[in-house]
Amino acid sequence: MSKRLSRRAGAIACAFAVLTLLGPAVAQEKYPSRPVTLMVGFSPGGGTDIMARILAPKLSEELGQPVVVENRVGASGTIAAAAVARAKPDGYTMLMGHVSSNAMVPAVMKVPYDPLKDFTPIVIVGTVAQIVTVPVGSPAKTLPDFIAYVKSGQKKVNYASSGTGTQQHLAAELFKQATGIEMLHVPYKGSGQAVNDLIAGVVDVNFDTIPSVLPHIRAGTLRGLAVTTAQRTAILPDLPDLPTVAEAGVPGYNVDTWYMVMGPANLPAPIVARWAAAVNTALQDPAIRKRLTDLSTEIGGGTPDEAAQVLRTDVAKWAQVVKQAGIRDGD
Repeated sequence: MSKRLSRRAGAIACAFAVLTLLGPAVAQEKYPSRPVTLMVGFSPGGGTDIMARILAPKLSEELGQPVVVENRVGASGTIAAAAVARAKPDGYTMLMGHVSSNAMVPAVMKVPYDPLKDFTPIVIVGTVAQIVTVPVGSPAKTLPDFIAYVKSGQKKVNYASSGTGTQQHLAAELFKQATGIEMLHVPYKGSGQAVNDLIAGVVDVNFDTIPSVLPHIRAGTLRGLAVTTAQRTAILPDLPDLPTVAEAGVPGYNVDTWYMVMGPANLPAPIVARWAAAVNTALQDPAIRKRLTDLSTEIGGGTPDEAAQVLRTDVAKWAQVVKQAGIRDGD
């Protein structure tokens, strides 16, 4: 071997030895060492955006770096979800996930990610119930009244939603399957117009979230028949007699809208643990709890395993509902 090659081999060996010694130190680099992006797939001012912005300051405090909320709006929240699914699993690109974009829409249409394989669930931030709501002029005073009215065939009953694959749409389809009734889907481009037409009696029923319909129920322009969750919600102290759908005669019916902090697949366990601790700590903050409760949110928390189980359950559940209903993109 020439002296030049010998010197080069020696240099390479020394460099390798240095890298070997530095490897553990590099692997244990403090996380996070720079700002973190928390992506939101919906418009500023919407429920998912508000959830993220309520948590962000406390998460920044807990993580020791700024948590910056970034809105990637469009395609029912799937643009932001896809961006996080493609992101490097280093903990610097996270998602405020939503049941619609992470469990419902993938059941209805092709999306550029696998809802189970491409994400790391961390913690459920909270859940919001939906209310089965009718116009005040409806002949139905209770949920059994409504079911009987639909089955009587006095008229073809329709229901409103804010679009195909949304929580209002699939909650109504699950209700149809559970009760054996028939209703026509009337999709709108947003919840606001759907609620306005419900008040006007243009549509017969809606399965919308509490924040969308509660002011109108309190004002006497809409009538709530039942909440969609498994238990009555403490968020409605002024409506103590509002039963769950299951209590009102549809056993096993349970629908809620959840918000979940998630990361890309293969997120390292220490980063998952750091985020889980930060989110759970934030959810114990009295000011944050009040703000979430004011938004009609049942406050979440828990472990990544619990969040993953909720995601698995809902992905399977809504895929089955969509399959049984024969729903296709554009319906």
